[in-house]
Amino acid sequence: MADGNSLNIKRSITVRAVVTPRWKEDAERELSNALTNFDQQLAQLEQEGQRLIEEIRRQSINPLDPRVQEQVGSVQQQVAAKRAEFEEQKRQVLEQQRQVRELEMEQVVEQGQIESFCDVQVGDNLVQKLQVAVLVRDGVIEAIEGG
Repeated sequence: MADGNSLNIKRSITVRAVVTPRWKEDAERELSNALTNFDQQLAQLEQEGQRLIEEIRRQSINPLDPRVQEQVGSVQQQVAAKRAEFEEQKRQVLEQQRQVRELEMEQVVEQGQIESFCDVQVGDNLVQKLQVAVLVRDGVIEAIEGG
């Protein structure tokens, strides 16, 4: 729809949610699942790291050889770096969980972004066209703001 006077553009729409008991339960469940997933990934990382180190040592003639020690050290460093990454992500999820617990009922929170298309034409206020939000309560749209 580009006839010189109008255009179809993509825009981001903010999704805002009203905090309800159901919303809090859903958010808590999602965060708890994420924490469980991080714990499983950490356990798997530790197991794979140990397995790899044992394999390196098993395949070498002299496990005390400096090259073998270097390989083992490298694996340990990689595991430690990945562990630190997982633990930081887990810490962030725990912080989100704490924040969710502190939210009050009927409070409005930003939940994310979605994209849509809209038509603009000569004379439109572009800023207004781009500033759109959807307000939902338990997944049901309550209001469309702006646009």
